[in-house]
Amino acid sequence: MKVGIVMGSISDWPVMKEAETILKEFGVEVDKRVLSAHRTPYELEKWVESGPDNGITVFIAGAGGAAHLAGSVAALTTLPVIGVPVKSRSLGGFDSLLSMVQMPPGIPVATVGVDGARNAGLLAIEIMAISNKELTDKLNAFRKKQVEKILATKFPED
Repeated sequence: MKVGIVMGSISDWPVMKEAETILKEFGVEVDKRVLSAHRTPYELEKWVESGPDNGITVFIAGAGGAAHLAGSVAALTTLPVIGVPVKSRSLGGFDSLLSMVQMPPGIPVATVGVDGARNAGLLAIEIMAISNKELTDKLNAFRKKQVEKILATKFPED
């Protein structure tokens, strides 16, 4: 199983690399690309449509500003698409968030919070874990470690 990560600009990479990091921690292969819904639409279409033949089972699309990338990907595939709104200079990512959560009926995009690429990676893992016991076991261990870490938290003055 593989996750396709796409961003509209290399400037989105500092945010989007968090998705790759968590996916690799779980042993999930990644195919990452910089493709623009507006500047490289034909290349985006070719990559998305060839995704299933190349082992991609989930797409993660990150974009800021005119954040149409996740919707464009979703329009080209029936595979799950997770949108990551990337914080923009002008509206702090709110514009990107609204672009992703207001998809028309019939073309869903699961959307995480602004700059939430790590959660996008985890959501992709959860989707793939539905049919992959190894990922399910890794997710359970991951969640257990989170609980242990929180319960072990000490106040600085203690």
